[in-house]
Amino acid sequence: MRLSEAVRVVAIFEAAKGALILLAGLGLLSLVHRDVHALAAQLIAHAHLNPASRYPHIFLDAANHLSDSSLTLYAVGAAAYACVRLVEAWGLWFARSWAEWLAALSGGLYVPVELVELYKHASWLGLGVLLFNLAVVALMVRTVSLRRTPGGPR
Repeated sequence: MRLSEAVRVVAIFEAAKGALILLAGLGLLSLVHRDVHALAAQLIAHAHLNPASRYPHIFLDAANHLSDSSLTLYAVGAAAYACVRLVEAWGLWFARSWAEWLAALSGGLYVPVELVELYKHASWLGLGVLLFNLAVVALMVRTVSLRRTPGGPR
């Protein structure tokens, strides 16, 4: 796979993340002015979970503390994050150097968090996420460094 093709794969991945987060934000907005606790209880009952067990209880407790203003704030945050991801995806697709820098920096920000999480709770999924993120950061750093060399892509 050529370098430009790999960058386009990352662009598609970033666009998918942006779209998914945007949908999640819209889902949060749809919960404004609704009884979130009752919806959470229905979801737990539908999944045949015991509401008194640990995780369903945490879920119900979190739903009980959500207000319309906090739901709106989370939705706005999701929209802002999705906007950054979608703009980054557009920039990567059209080979903009600022997007390559943004992808390298934003991907690099997650590495320390992923390392700490992997240290605390080692899992194959955590390792896979870390390795994928490191590969993306390395790809973006390589792309940026090639732009800076004479005869590199422009």
